[in-house]
Amino acid sequence: MLGLWQHDDLEALEAISQNDEARRIFLRMAAMSQDGRLPQFLTELNYDPEIDEDTKGTIAELASDHSFLLVVEDYLRRTRLYH
Repeated sequence: MLGLWQHDDLEALEAISQNDEARRIFLRMAAMSQDGRLPQFLTELNYDPEIDEDTKGTIAELASDHSFLLVVEDYLRRTRLYH
C-alpha cells in the first residue's frame, strides 16, 4: 500500500508516528472509518467549542480521505516496533 507514496508523504507519516497524540487520533479515526462511525465523530467535532475552526477543517478533511486513513493505519502498525 505504501509503494505509491512519495518521499514527502512518508515524512508526514513518520511525523504522525512520532507524535503520541497524533498517532492515537489517526488510529482512532481509522477505526471509526472502518466501523462507519466517522460521520458521528465529525458531527460532534463540528459542535465542539474548544476546537478552533481551522483545526476542525483540517481534521474533517483528513478524516474524509478513507485511503489516507488506511495508509496511516498501515504505516503506524508496521512501524510501531521501531518507535
